[in-house]
Amino acid sequence: MKVFHILALSTALALPVSGMALADAKPIKAVEVETDVAAIANPKAAEYYGNLANDLQSAILARIQDRVADNGLTVGVDIDEVSLANSFQTAVGAQDSVLKGMVRLHDAEGTNMDAYEIAVSLEMVNSFLPEGAVAITSMTDAPEHYKALVDAFADTVAKRLP
Repeated sequence: MKVFHILALSTALALPVSGMALADAKPIKAVEVETDVAAIANPKAAEYYGNLANDLQSAILARIQDRVADNGLTVGVDIDEVSLANSFQTAVGAQDSVLKGMVRLHDAEGTNMDAYEIAVSLEMVNSFLPEGAVAITSMTDAPEHYKALVDAFADTVAKRLP
């Protein structure tokens, strides 16, 4: 079963945009995030699964809010793997915290403009942990680790947009 979340953006909700920002980057009309129940790789990931699509969509939108327009590209994200492991499991090679999915860009006519896979792991995202959070040495699969994966994935999506 797939869960589908879409947020169509309107200029009425968008923050003012400078002419320079739009000249350099293509406008974004919508961000769609789809998650698949089969993507859940372990029970800990299932605790966060219900919010993953909304959390990821919000994180992406926070990074591209200056590019929102009535006409533009649709960013589609299809998450196909999510796993949360504590750092001990990661250190001994038993499991890793991973968020992986396909990103597809479509124009207003539905033409596929680009597609690429993004995969982030906890080892890659220590810089996204809030100040004071214990990084890789933590023995828990804390909410901060989940948020770090979501933030790193959203940051990568935003940086790769044309």
